[in-house]
Amino acid sequence: MAIMRSVVLKAPIAGLPEPGDFTFADSDIPALKDHQFLIQHAIVSVDPGVRSRLSATGASYAPPIPPGARIDGFIVGQVTDSRNERFPVGTWVTTGGGWASHSIGDGRGYIMPLPDNGLPRSLWLGILGIPGMTSWFGLKRVGAMREGAHVLVTSAAGVVGATAGQLAKAWGAASVVGIAGGKDKCDWLVRECGFDAAIDYKGTDDLAGAIAAASPKGVDLLFDNVGNAMIDTVLPLMRFNGHIVVSGQVADYSVPHDQRAGIINTAEFIAKRLTMRGMVVFDDIPQFAAAQAEMGAMIREGKLVYREELFDGLDQLPEAFCGLFTGANFGRRLVRLGDA
Repeated sequence: MAIMRSVVLKAPIAGLPEPGDFTFADSDIPALKDHQFLIQHAIVSVDPGVRSRLSATGASYAPPIPPGARIDGFIVGQVTDSRNERFPVGTWVTTGGGWASHSIGDGRGYIMPLPDNGLPRSLWLGILGIPGMTSWFGLKRVGAMREGAHVLVTSAAGVVGATAGQLAKAWGAASVVGIAGGKDKCDWLVRECGFDAAIDYKGTDDLAGAIAAASPKGVDLLFDNVGNAMIDTVLPLMRFNGHIVVSGQVADYSVPHDQRAGIINTAEFIAKRLTMRGMVVFDDIPQFAAAQAEMGAMIREGKLVYREELFDGLDQLPEAFCGLFTGANFGRRLVRLGDA
């Protein structure tokens, strides 16, 4: 009988995750039931949002992952056995198959057959996948992006941030400023992604002053992927009727809830009539296909750029994931398990 290999959680994690917090488990691949199909994974993603689910008290819109359970992640893979006529053998799909060599689907939930659009299949885990859709709908639906807006993007060198900044420019933003960690990342945002300016938060002792200098007219739309301290820093710099998109909290995921920074500058919401709203991009699934088609065309035309960091082998998943929280990553981190 064929074997499925998975990466599982050893025990709830406190603080920054380390590769030793994970272990490996093998299991037999069961016989398929009616409507099921077997997917052999070719590429697996590591996602910072999973961190909130690896602590005993952690959770967001999804429950904590218990010890011994497979770690969640998105995959690109190919159907190798099927009892579902909608997903015949040979079909390439993207879905939430997790950190494993295989998964079994039944066609329900988030699963998409991949069109042959001439682009690398890895992009369906990055700029054309959940991260890119987060950028698109975070700006359009949650941030009410409008032409002439002054936009600030945090964690801007990640796939969500870099894509959001480029889309904002394409949709007529008056200015787009990014915040990232390190000169190389900041240079890439300006040189390759077309940001008007990029701030190295590691290179300044006065982040608020640096943002004010880079955005002298203030901020209409804050697209935040970092957390409470960042939002509180930017609040006094927001413009009248501004919008704050709470997309991620990478700086807060590994910090216990009672030790996280609070948001103090709440008077700004009243004085400036600000709107702050969180987002879960799965709310937008019915509109994914149209957005992905438009973004695919932009990529082919050179109007959207991206970076990927590719690791090889299932055993590299823990290391690739842990690097997300130390600033080691530069681009979308993916792990290849086979040809795609």
